[in-house]
Amino acid sequence: MSCAICETRKEKRFCPAIHGRICPQCCGEQREVTIDCPSDCTYLLQAREHERAHYGENVDPAALFLKVEIGDQFLYEHEHLVMGLSFALARAADKDRALTDRDVLAGVSTLARSYERLVNSGLHYDEPTQSIAQQAVAAELQTMIKEYREAEVKHTGYSRLRDSELLKALVFLVRMGYGRTPGRPKSRAFIEFLKAQFPERESALSSASPPASRIITP
Repeated sequence: MSCAICETRKEKRFCPAIHGRICPQCCGEQREVTIDCPSDCTYLLQAREHERAHYGENVDPAALFLKVEIGDQFLYEHEHLVMGLSFALARAADKDRALTDRDVLAGVSTLARSYERLVNSGLHYDEPTQSIAQQAVAAELQTMIKEYREAEVKHTGYSRLRDSELLKALVFLVRMGYGRTPGRPKSRAFIEFLKAQFPERESALSSASPPASRIITP
């Protein structure tokens, strides 16, 4: 029998996304490009394992905010902030199952650029995002930031969180995201990584506070 996609080459593997049998070449070329691969597909998992060392190699350096320096001390001191923002991204993905890594990274990057302008020039204006999905990601992050600051006020009487610290936390997530996605249009590798950090998130969706905190490393 011929491949269900190209209808030319011989089929050799079952594709759970199209519920049909396809050839290895179409699997490799169309994986997470035109094929919306389920996260538990054996061939997808094998490809990710093989490709992981090369994630982020072709990313435009400008997208990584290289002028923003992030040290280990910052991550140690702001663990709860990074975890809170990460939880917000996982929650956004739970609310919209069609969300992709590209949507998440675009949403985080847009917000990071806003804080970069605010820190460097004092100018504050919302940069228009490219899609409703990306707007939802940015909104989820903004909600978490607002609630984080409110929690600080409640416990200490004032908010200590600086815009420069928020910028660093957002840039950390951007860099980590590019290091955990192959960059294909339909990829959800970064999203699945985030979700794995919060296995108890389903019961916490109604709460702004993330579960037990832990450091995330790229």
